[in-house]
Amino acid sequence: MATKRTPAQKSLPAPPTNSSPGNEDLLILSAQKPLVFISHDSRDADLAEAFANLLVDVSGGTLKSFRSSDKKGGTGIEFGTEWYNAIMSRLSEATDVVALLTQRSLDRPWILYEAGVAKGRLGTNVFGVALGVPLERVSTGPFGQFQNCGADEDSLTTLLLQLLERNPDASPREEAVRLQVSAFLKKTAEANALGAGSEVPPATDETNVAKLFEEVKAMFRELPARVDERVQSVNRRGFSRRMRRFSPSLLEELIYHPAFEKTNYGAAAAWLIVISLFKDDLSWLYESGVEFYRTLRNGSKRAIENSRNEILSILEFSTHSPVFDMIGSRESEEVHYIMHKLPEIVHRLSDRAILHAPPHRADAPLRQSMLKNIQK
Repeated sequence: MATKRTPAQKSLPAPPTNSSPGNEDLLILSAQKPLVFISHDSRDADLAEAFANLLVDVSGGTLKSFRSSDKKGGTGIEFGTEWYNAIMSRLSEATDVVALLTQRSLDRPWILYEAGVAKGRLGTNVFGVALGVPLERVSTGPFGQFQNCGADEDSLTTLLLQLLERNPDASPREEAVRLQVSAFLKKTAEANALGAGSEVPPATDETNVAKLFEEVKAMFRELPARVDERVQSVNRRGFSRRMRRFSPSLLEELIYHPAFEKTNYGAAAAWLIVISLFKDDLSWLYESGVEFYRTLRNGSKRAIENSRNEILSILEFSTHSPVFDMIGSRESEEVHYIMHKLPEIVHRLSDRAILHAPPHRADAPLRQSMLKNIQK
């Protein structure tokens, strides 16, 4: 959070007088921890583990990675957590995404979805690594827009050196990296992880048909719940898609955004953005929130306190009444979290606004001035 990073920056020694803006950029980059998201098919779990171990070996453990299939260490999804939210969270934290493109994963929708989210929505670098398939085949599909990497020693060595550059303190030797890459290729080839050849085997065998059927069952296991969510959003009153897909983590980033710390009206501006999320779903809460915004911006300390008590009462009613269930709020954990987080946000922003608010109403001197002019 921004409030935690500020003291760390102040404790740094003062730069020399001849320092340039490039030194500041270097300090920012050094504070970032590189994280490589390994996108792969679940059936390529052993291959993903070997690649993760390769990253550890070439970086000495400084280059962290995430793979959803990890069940041994701490780089996977913890038991009891929602796998979709965990994967999306790790994608947002990743500095690079490496997609392991094999016979099994090349045309699978999930690996394409992860690459699309990383590149299209988050702007994260995506590297496709062709393992067991011709590089030409990879370059003609959806991954054709990327400069993909082949399963040869030179290409993988170059890719790893590029990933290691994320750590400014790393000084890898190309010869050492090349040795690790050679061992990785040899190990995966011996384990038959790269496949027998580049030709696609015929899918006429009964075993292949059974495997494909099981894969389709796994893909559509959660389809009824997703369809039910879409139907309910259309056939009954419920929160809009924008509200249901709003990430709760953005609330913390919004409240502590540096842009709202520069002015006396930053707390009011932050609250206006937060309450606008409820304009189409909870109109009474939105109208009350707008009144609270006006008080935060122009009210006195006493007025802000009174308005805060009023908005807290409305929030209490909204979250502990049958209306909250009728509009379908229980169907979305994100909405449920945001609604119960709002009282804390109200207290934080109002306390910040009170620090800059006048002790009395600002229009009192104006009325006195008008009375004097009338008497004259």
